[in-house]
Amino acid sequence: MAYRPTLMGTRGMVATEHYLSSQAGLRMLQAGGNAFDAAVAATLAEGVLNPHMHTFGGELSALVYTAADGRVAAINGNTVAPRAATIEWFREHDIPLIPFNGVEAAGPCAAPDALLGVLQRFGTLRFSQVVEPALELAEDGFPLHTALRGPAPAYMRMDFSIAGNAERFRSKWPSSAKVYLPDGRLPEVGEILKNPDLGQTFRRLMEAEQDAQAGGREAGLEAARDAFYRGEIAQIIEEHCKAHGGLVTAQDLAAFRTTIEEPVSYTYRGYEVYKCGPWSQGPVFLQQLALLEGYDLSSLGHNSADYIHTVAESLKLAFADREQYYGDPKFVDVPLHSLLSEAYAAQRRILIDPHHASHDQRPGDPHTGVALLEGQEVFAARNWGPGTVYVTVVDAQRNMASFTPSGAWIPSSPVIDGLGFPLGTRVQTFFLDPRHPNALLPGKQPRTTLTPSLVLRKGEPYLVFGTPGGDQQDQWTLQFFLNMVDFGMEVQDAIEAPRFSSAHFPSSFFPHNAAPGLLRLEGRIPSQVRQQLEARGHTIEVSGDWSEGDVLGICVDLKHGIVKGGADLRGEHSKRMPSYVMGW
Repeated sequence: MAYRPTLMGTRGMVATEHYLSSQAGLRMLQAGGNAFDAAVAATLAEGVLNPHMHTFGGELSALVYTAADGRVAAINGNTVAPRAATIEWFREHDIPLIPFNGVEAAGPCAAPDALLGVLQRFGTLRFSQVVEPALELAEDGFPLHTALRGPAPAYMRMDFSIAGNAERFRSKWPSSAKVYLPDGRLPEVGEILKNPDLGQTFRRLMEAEQDAQAGGREAGLEAARDAFYRGEIAQIIEEHCKAHGGLVTAQDLAAFRTTIEEPVSYTYRGYEVYKCGPWSQGPVFLQQLALLEGYDLSSLGHNSADYIHTVAESLKLAFADREQYYGDPKFVDVPLHSLLSEAYAAQRRILIDPHHASHDQRPGDPHTGVALLEGQEVFAARNWGPGTVYVTVVDAQRNMASFTPSGAWIPSSPVIDGLGFPLGTRVQTFFLDPRHPNALLPGKQPRTTLTPSLVLRKGEPYLVFGTPGGDQQDQWTLQFFLNMVDFGMEVQDAIEAPRFSSAHFPSSFFPHNAAPGLLRLEGRIPSQVRQQLEARGHTIEVSGDWSEGDVLGICVDLKHGIVKGGADLRGEHSKRMPSYVMGW
């Protein structure tokens, strides 16, 4: 029995990482907006409510399904390396790894352009309408919640909260302290927290839109975009970078543009699963499905030792390929067609020993399917951080939006005085090894962990889902998806079921560490299962009972004409985030 019910509605549903952002999205639907208007509004609100996970200066990976034409599109709202960011620059400055904190790892803000682009291409409302809830939260304030206030639970490997970063704010980043440490003190849970500088940033964009309204809605949105990327805001960002040793310039911002692309897809047991391209880790979800399609998972038993072992060994192979091949496809040739082929999956599946856990990184050769030969270059290393949110919306027309916003977390770099948000540090995910597919180059997109999911069934809308969690995102959401498809669970039950994750493979964040063979299990997975997995060679680490992820999902039930949604309660158990789904 789930602790929460699967919510049901007829007209629409919104699921986010905070109940006030869910309410912001619902306001747009009730005002006549569509799923894309609502998702943008909820994302803007998330950037105010959960700044330890995402702010307006970050990035966005998204998938959208437009009911009118039955098409799925991917929104590439990833940042790029500044023009001055080169491997040589970091070597000359004696920086062996691109750091996690500070503006050296910053790229142009991507989220504003991505959100405005979604509105322009798919939405129906103006920016001034969708930003209204976020503006209210920034200027009037919101009650500080436990996850933002902190400190984070002891088992969390990084603390992104205000409490966890208060000393840095006080001693090094006074502009951050001004917003998050009122009068220099750590605020209390329930205290009203405001960000008037961010409100002023929103108002600058609203004014630009208003001035251009004679040209129509799209012209207004374009004017709002220019106000951010070509006006005073861009100059303020450049000066901020100069003052703190960063590389982003007004020229980088003026040249920046997000793109709308064809997604990558794989059909698993009749379900058409869509992900963003190999500039994200999204295709690794599809590679896992291709491997697992060769097993009768339901017969193994849900969360049995056989099941967990099979999934864990499959993901090791898929993530090894991620590290070996994925990167910005404008700069590297990613053999996606071969990586997702049935023949390749069949050859890779042979490497899975049902009785023994692998402790090796085993990327394959997509032309032969076998592990790379001894002497061939194999790349390895890293571990996950918690900074990301997830927003999903389905409306009455059954448009679907699946958004994974992230970046520009408040521990990443100083809040920009006068703008109210920090710069993102996604450039840290680049490698300073020129041989690596994710090697740093000016203008190149770093491989991002942001990975929303969208599923059709027989060409009709079926499911949107996602989670925060860095490298673990496509492990936690995989288990949620399998819970529904292979084990027939309802949305909320599929979310609440105990989960696990592997730290075996190369991670995507500073300092690039890996833990070969390490498998993390929630404490609710029985001890006898843990013992059986240890006997097969897995290194077991038991995390909290409710520690693995924060999945949100909305399912379209065409038979009954309803939508069904669920939200993870792990955020509440672990004091991370109060995730909620709302609908009517």
